[in-house]
Amino acid sequence: MQSMGVAAAALAVAAADVTEDVGCLDETGLATLKGFRKLLRKEKSDLLQQRLSVREMASQFEREQAAAHAAAATLAHVQQKVKLEMARHEQHDQDMMKPAALVVSLKNLRSLLWELTSSSGRGVKNNSYHDHDIVADQALIALEVVESQWLQRESELEQERMEIRQMAITFKQASEDARRMIDEERAKAQSEIEAARAATLRVEAALEQQAEALCFAKQQELEELRMQVKEAQRIMMLHGPSKVMDMEYQIAGLHQLLTDKALENLQLRKKLEAAKRQINGPTQFEIQGEERLGACLAIAPTCAENAPELHKCIIQWFSVSAVDGSKVEPIKGANRPQYAPDPVDVGKLLRVDVGLPDGQLDTLFTSGPLDPAPGLGNQVEALARKGSADFNVRVYQENGEVMRKPPHQVLVVDKMRIKLLKGRCTKVKEEYSSAMQLCGGRGGGDAAARSLYWSPRKGVQFMLVLESERDRNAAIMLARQFAFSCNIILGGPDDC
Repeated sequence: MQSMGVAAAALAVAAADVTEDVGCLDETGLATLKGFRKLLRKEKSDLLQQRLSVREMASQFEREQAAAHAAAATLAHVQQKVKLEMARHEQHDQDMMKPAALVVSLKNLRSLLWELTSSSGRGVKNNSYHDHDIVADQALIALEVVESQWLQRESELEQERMEIRQMAITFKQASEDARRMIDEERAKAQSEIEAARAATLRVEAALEQQAEALCFAKQQELEELRMQVKEAQRIMMLHGPSKVMDMEYQIAGLHQLLTDKALENLQLRKKLEAAKRQINGPTQFEIQGEERLGACLAIAPTCAENAPELHKCIIQWFSVSAVDGSKVEPIKGANRPQYAPDPVDVGKLLRVDVGLPDGQLDTLFTSGPLDPAPGLGNQVEALARKGSADFNVRVYQENGEVMRKPPHQVLVVDKMRIKLLKGRCTKVKEEYSSAMQLCGGRGGGDAAARSLYWSPRKGVQFMLVLESERDRNAAIMLARQFAFSCNIILGGPDDC
């Protein structure tokens, strides 16, 4: 009885373990599968929004398939446990058959005791037989008690066996339900993955079609632009020689005609001045060059044989008011045979005094007021509206020192200041002030018409050469206009 009680307790503990394992599988497995389903739905929505690639979907499918395989492995493990428990139950049933045989043996023993008692009653009775009867009766009573206990225990074990079988059936049904749910969830996950893969393929196909459409549109637009360029070239070829070239030739002819007329007028003026000088007395020198802004005037001898050498003469240029000629101002630094007029000289006469070695003085005048450069005023106004202008320059002198290799730099003229840049570095930057000086170069040389003198402050001086005469005069006029708006008048050294 004790061994049967221990076996029953062990069977109950094993049944409780199996119940716990199956219960754990039911909760975690279903939760995991539901989590897989939610994850797949989320991945599908993210795929439609973010356009996941096929490779990412394949990796996601592999992860989900691995999770499903893990769940199936867990289910197989639980099924194996259930099979082991069923085998244990069958072995227990076989062991339970032995107590039943023992009960049969007890019944046989009881029948023999009854026969012995009955036979003893029929024989001679004495004390020894009486004692045997008492012992036999007690043995019968004990056998009946044992038999009743065995029967009760057998009924209890039968009831436990029925409960265990019911639990096994329940566990088997739960495992089948779990497997069915896993198969359903796996099929759903597979279908959702296939749908997501199809959506990915559709998105990629749409993107490819869109890229092809954009490429085709760009090619078509480029082809249209090429056709337009060809049409424009054809129109230019048709109309260029007959219209534009004729106009260019006409403008060039008119420009040449005006130049010839201006030179003829200048020659007439010089002849008139020569006639006046013959009345007043002959001179040994004359002023040559175009009398306009942007040109360079030079002193030349009228007779090369008798004229003295210019480097032995003392030269000084003057600016004369063209109204009455009463206001005469010397131009400081203009003591060379060449002089490039400054923008401030426009509309004025220029006079030059040539001191001869013998002490005589020749005084020469221009034939009339200096003319402005054509279109320069409009160019300066356009630069002023822009607010600033950059000019490429070369620094030939810095603080009186002649540069061996004049560097290329940039002169920036804006509304508040003038800057000299060397690459990205600012070499000099100075705002407009009364100490600043700016004028045309007053020395001689071939670059006199392109040279510019700039002193940003006291003790700092630069002699710059610009790319053209027009740039030099535009830079001077623009800087003076910006400085005048700041109530500053820019001029050269000792200019009033």
